[in-house]
Amino acid sequence: MTAIDIRPATDADADALWAIMEPTFRAGETYTMPRDITRADALAYWRAPAHRCFVAHDGDTILGTYILRTNQPGGGDHVCNASFLTGAGAQGRGVARTMLAHALDTARAAGYRAMQFNFVVATNTRAVATWKRAGFEVVGRLPGAFRHPAHGEVDALVMYRQL
Repeated sequence: MTAIDIRPATDADADALWAIMEPTFRAGETYTMPRDITRADALAYWRAPAHRCFVAHDGDTILGTYILRTNQPGGGDHVCNASFLTGAGAQGRGVARTMLAHALDTARAAGYRAMQFNFVVATNTRAVATWKRAGFEVVGRLPGAFRHPAHGEVDALVMYRQL
């Protein structure tokens, strides 16, 4: 396995981004996006002007993507938020950990003092474990806040760590 590199996403990455987003959003198990979201709407959200969008790649192959943004304006603008997606064929290769390390470094360099995940679906145990290993704590639990297609209403977690 070669090293995983991370770079800002470009317009040329749209097909690869959608190829990662579509199965995740359609499954409806980890993101609050509408399961029938269009390609155009998904890309517009992910690449919104307020989002810094990155891709993890191995050569010409896009393995994952993440976005980094300010969590709240004004008095909360020192805390950032991030969202991560790993391609199905890239899971288990450390892509999420690599993107998270990059996101934490990028956030620090941008002057953020903390990172917060507002809505981690509790049944997404791989993500919860990855974030906990990276020093995030569960600081809140939203009972039954997510309608999981297989498990019904499940909790969502608020996770936080200082930078």
